[in-house]
Amino acid sequence: MYCKLLLSLVALLFLALQTTALPGFRSSLGSLVPWETSLEKRQLDNSNKFETENNGSEFLWLIQDTYEGQSFFDRWSFFSQGDPTHGQVSFVDQQTAFDTGLAYVTADNIVVMKGDNTTWLAAGQVRSSVRISSVTQYTTGLFILDLNRAPWGCGVWPAFWTCGPNWPYGGEIDVLEGVHDNEHNQVTWHTGPGCNLTPNDNFTGTIVGTLDCDGTVSGNPGCGITEWSRASYGPYFDSQQGGVYAMKWDDEGIAVYNFYRAAIPQDITDGQSPNPSTWGEPAAQLSPAGCNISKFFSNHSIIFDITFCGDWAGNSYATSGCPGTCAERIMDPSNFVNASWSINSLKVYQKTVLTGSISDAKRTIALDTRVVPLITCALMLTMLALVGL
Repeated sequence: MYCKLLLSLVALLFLALQTTALPGFRSSLGSLVPWETSLEKRQLDNSNKFETENNGSEFLWLIQDTYEGQSFFDRWSFFSQGDPTHGQVSFVDQQTAFDTGLAYVTADNIVVMKGDNTTWLAAGQVRSSVRISSVTQYTTGLFILDLNRAPWGCGVWPAFWTCGPNWPYGGEIDVLEGVHDNEHNQVTWHTGPGCNLTPNDNFTGTIVGTLDCDGTVSGNPGCGITEWSRASYGPYFDSQQGGVYAMKWDDEGIAVYNFYRAAIPQDITDGQSPNPSTWGEPAAQLSPAGCNISKFFSNHSIIFDITFCGDWAGNSYATSGCPGTCAERIMDPSNFVNASWSINSLKVYQKTVLTGSISDAKRTIALDTRVVPLITCALMLTMLALVGL
């Protein structure tokens, strides 16, 4: 009788753990671990279901790293070498950036990085600016950048991008990039030989230039897609109080989404477990059909920079509608009042698989930390009963 009673207790405990229809039982056990909370929220909201991989496994995107507020710059390195894109710029070190006001965090936790907009330059001088790289490197992830504004202006060339080692063989993903006062973002990929855009993929942007992403080909600017939305770059993006850029990188490809402030999906605002499958078609996408993602992209640092003139902004200046020459533009600091980043947060999420094959270690079981001791106790009692103690 005693043995049967203990076995019944164990069965009831496991049943309670596996049943989502017992909120009273779960809530009485205290607060859940954060990703358990995300799991329950997703279960209760039918419009925000789990995502499914090609092999049928369900997963969530769960937070790995958050860059925001007063600690934002703690995990970044400042690049202070010559600009590889030949811009008329001097990237300053961290101390110089902080001392001269080119990088700081406001009292209300807004992160600011900008080009120098106070110093008059003589002809041929270069303008100071900031370029930073994340210390942490990533292979796949969901990267969500919440901006109040992004840099723009004649002669200005900003970018938010990720890059691997031994360029271009580790890959480069340009998530947000533009020049001058254009109104359209350009998403671009740079790789070694053998990676190509697939023109019939599902995305809303327009392919620009070549389908070949090979950065080893002389003069090849990579494979790019221009966003159609006027709110994706430049003055109109800033006038809408900015918005969100999201880059999803996994074995299904690399996709970029852009949302102006009034259209940010609620699951991004909530920040628990965003669900890109509910966001509609991306603005740009690189598909495994034309590119082996795991082969061409790995170990990426996240990078923000603002350069001036150079290979793109300098070479396109004559046809940009901007006055004079790019070299002349550099001299007057008032031309760069809009050359600044204003960042609310950057969050990086990773896949957490919920169901799948136990043999390949892909099953994750969501347990309340306060329940585990109860299970352990019940199992020990059951074992004692079975041996006749």
